[in-house]
Amino acid sequence: MATMTHGIGWFEIGTDNPEAAQQFYGSVFGWTFAAEDGPVPYHVVTTPAPDSIKGGIFPTGGQLPNYAVFYIVVQDVAATCVSAEAAGGKVVVPPTEAGGGLVFAQLLDPSGNRFAVYTPPAGQDS
Repeated sequence: MATMTHGIGWFEIGTDNPEAAQQFYGSVFGWTFAAEDGPVPYHVVTTPAPDSIKGGIFPTGGQLPNYAVFYIVVQDVAATCVSAEAAGGKVVVPPTEAGGGLVFAQLLDPSGNRFAVYTPPAGQDS
């Protein structure tokens, strides 16, 4: 993994009303959405800015509070979780394989702000 390590490589908006979120962000910012194949009806976000990071809309089904979180690219998700906890953070979603080799975790910083880390599948930068 080269250039993106420790940079923000993804964002995710978790919502109990994904249709309303897509309508809002689409009409206000011109974002477009593409359904991704998988067990959860995840929608990948594309923004009009040519160099913008990508993101996704995650339907929570009302099982989680609504959220918006950024994902930082790391070389080792598990090791980053250990480092974050040692620095006063907390792991709220442990390292998880999302398929295709992507591994992610969600954490809280010492102030309680949620963020996430991920390692992309082999051969991908972000």
